Amino acid sequence: MTASPTHVVHTLQLGPMDNFIYLLEDKASRQAAIVDPAWEVDEALERARSLGLDITHILLTHTHQDHINGLDEVRAQTGAEVHLLQAEADYWGQAPTDAVLHNDGDEIRLGDTLIRVLHTPGHTPGGTCYHLGDDLITGDTLFVYGCGRCDLKQGDPKAMLRSLKRLRDELPGRTVIHPGHDYGVQPTSTLAEQAQGNPFMHFEDEAAFVHYRMEEHDRVRSGPYGPEKAPVGAQGSQS
Repeated sequence: MTASPTHVVHTLQLGPMDNFIYLLEDKASRQAAIVDPAWEVDEALERARSLGLDITHILLTHTHQDHINGLDEVRAQTGAEVHLLQAEADYWGQAPTDAVLHNDGDEIRLGDTLIRVLHTPGHTPGGTCYHLGDDLITGDTLFVYGCGRCDLKQGDPKAMLRSLKRLRDELPGRTVIHPGHDYGVQPTSTLAEQAQGNPFMHFEDEAAFVHYRMEEHDRVRSGPYGPEKAPVGAQGSQS
């Protein structure tokens, strides 16, 4: 759990794939958003009830089944509004007809908390991060000392590099990342720590990144992922 003057990020680890599901609490209104409802969503709903929260929003970082297989149940029990990127809705092809579709830079109001929508493609065409205060929900774009796969349907390692560089270069280093899976040596980290120790964050050259992500990484690294020096071919590496 992390807290700010306006909001609290509550974390649940659910399912067989080490998913993190988040409840974003607006302190003033007691409204909450659930991020990527999947697996044992009854636990997430019970957590919200125990905290006295009203789930009014559902935020999707992307639409792979391991992140949305509890969507229908949460909608049925809460009536919450579904939010996702227009590009992800186009990729998915099954977005609810009443979903709120966003573009990069849009803001979602959760009580007194503003959540900025960031388009971060690579894992999927409409991959999304949600930025609120000093917290960043990163889905399967950025993991603790890792990043999302790009070998699934319409994955794009070139887009992934652009997304990672954007997060690294545009957001404050103090920003706390909250990833979609528990793949690292710790559940959260800061962008500053990732810029220093995440091998994927060291690349500038597109071809070198594509080679590392698609061919090299899974051969030389295994989880849980910890900080590492820049890989060969990345900026700052020594070959």
